[in-house]
Amino acid sequence: MSEPIVERYYDDVTVGDRGISPNFTVTADHIMTYANLTGDFTPVHTDEEYARTTPFGTRVAHGLLGLSLTDGLKTQADLRFQPGMSLGWTWDFRLPIKIGDTVHVKFHVESMRTVSKPGWGIVVLRSELINQKDEVVQLGEHRLMIPRRPGTF
Repeated sequence: MSEPIVERYYDDVTVGDRGISPNFTVTADHIMTYANLTGDFTPVHTDEEYARTTPFGTRVAHGLLGLSLTDGLKTQADLRFQPGMSLGWTWDFRLPIKIGDTVHVKFHVESMRTVSKPGWGIVVLRSELINQKDEVVQLGEHRLMIPRRPGTF
């Protein structure tokens, strides 16, 4: 029997707490779905013949698809938070994500602070999107405002 999923309040985490997500394999369909959703049909993402002429040598996922996957995979990780508000990302694209790559996210609580808004705290999650070769393809920080445990503020 698996353990229940616990979504943590601000007061339930400490600096250094770590999470890891399940794996996700990127397919050509994912890339085309993202292109259709966003309207970004840049040929390096959607045209294999063109993409072969680029330094990548093949089609690659949109950088923002990688960031979107990071955000979604974090919600499936073993360290989860009560629903809150995203305050923004600082994010870098390091390596391409190619069709067939399998990625996962590793992250840790880099810093925390309480705020003047009663009942809330801010956590900064240092995150890495990692491929099947253990290469960091994208990385950065996600700033989240998450609720404090009721009655603790």
